Amino acid sequence: MAHRIDGSAGDVLTARLREQTARLVALEPDVRADRPDAVHQMRIAARRLRSALRTHRRHLAGDHTGLEDELRRLGRSLGRARDAEVLGERLLTQARELPGGGDRERVLAELATWNSRETREARTAALAALDSQRFRDLLTALTALVENPPLSARATKPAGPELTRLLRDEHRRTAERLAAAEHTPEGPAREHALHDARKAAKRARYAGETAGRPARGFTRRMRALQDVLGRHQDAIVAREAVRGLSDGGFGYGVLFGRQVGEAAFARELLPGAWERAARRPKRIR
Repeated sequence: MAHRIDGSAGDVLTARLREQTARLVALEPDVRADRPDAVHQMRIAARRLRSALRTHRRHLAGDHTGLEDELRRLGRSLGRARDAEVLGERLLTQARELPGGGDRERVLAELATWNSRETREARTAALAALDSQRFRDLLTALTALVENPPLSARATKPAGPELTRLLRDEHRRTAERLAAAEHTPEGPAREHALHDARKAAKRARYAGETAGRPARGFTRRMRALQDVLGRHQDAIVAREAVRGLSDGGFGYGVLFGRQVGEAAFARELLPGAWERAARRPKRIR
């Protein structure tokens, strides 16, 4: 059974861009006030905007790669703060679970000092990004874009067929990235390929979000796939952080081994996640 969606492809894209631009603007005071989850939510808004611009290029007239690049830059500036928060919480929690005695307390103290420094530096970088003229210029450009979107002739076509084509393109792209990872030898190259597959799954999920209710099942499956791939990437990032901090002692060795084990477990979950996500997106009318 096909699902229906009203309006043109341009209508759907315009609504998405306006929604996420408004969210980005509204979150700035929360980020500056260091409110819980504000950095993460602002980073997501920037990613959703960039994904919409890239996925819907055929529906926009002109070249918007400069705007995409600025959104990527902002996301990276915010991402450092978010990553420091998540990584620090992960490693500190795991360090508290180390056996008593030995070097547990020393490892905990070193991790706490490291995390405090990383978090402080990351927040400074995030605030510097918000204080910059580049950020003000970005907001100006986004506001101009959503007030008068430069839609292409193709954007006037009915949303259903256009969105179906986009979802199927993004789904195929994700499948290709996963296949490439599967045929890549074990080691850093495969880890990088799986990270690329994660980014493709995320972009497919965001495309599903833009389509709304008719693509809800597709969005849910792609998010589940992204979560498994994200779990793998988080373990890889944590493993490398531990490697950089380790002095070769027992506590760091245990933490390192745990990241290796969690990455392996995520890879075991991946075939099942892809089996559920492999279904071709349904046609939207």
